[in-house]
Amino acid sequence: MPLRLFVALSLPDQLREELSAIATGISGAKWIRPANYHLTLRFIGEVQNWQAEEIDEALAGIRARGFELSLHGLGLFERLGRPSTLWVGAERNDSLTHLQNKIETALRRAGLSAERRRFAPHVSLARVEQADPGKVVSYLQTHNLFRARPVEVESFTLFSSLLGKECATYVPEVDYELAQRRELPERPARLIPPHPYAFAG
Repeated sequence: MPLRLFVALSLPDQLREELSAIATGISGAKWIRPANYHLTLRFIGEVQNWQAEEIDEALAGIRARGFELSLHGLGLFERLGRPSTLWVGAERNDSLTHLQNKIETALRRAGLSAERRRFAPHVSLARVEQADPGKVVSYLQTHNLFRARPVEVESFTLFSSLLGKECATYVPEVDYELAQRRELPERPARLIPPHPYAFAG
């Protein structure tokens, strides 16, 4: 049986609670379960078991340091001119970018094709294809100043995705530890809005 895989940052319970607290107020929206909140680093798709083993080996060889993750600001992906996915943005910093680049390089060396979509760090909150666009805009105006407390990122995870009738179930297959974050000043983080053609994971 092929496996449907992706690489992502798991979110701690504290952050899941903050996100779920604002996940309401749009009739017709399909809110994502808090257990499924994650920040996609690289979508892989369906692979055979032997490929999954090679992917695991490639990811296990990555060396990168931990970092602080901050989420704030909301936005939308669109499809055919209509809102499709509501997301919370992530501040991109050098360590996050470095990790994502290393993952991309490792997966390409493992035989995967290059990711064509630009990396756009975000956490999806809801699918809003069936929601009233006016309600979606009103929600954004109400919550556009949302800011979660920063959290420490100490690992990244290879997930499998099991498709169900109502929603997918994401299963953490392997966690990869990051080196402890050095107490060195970093360049200021900046919020980079997702590219309109970026993946919505």
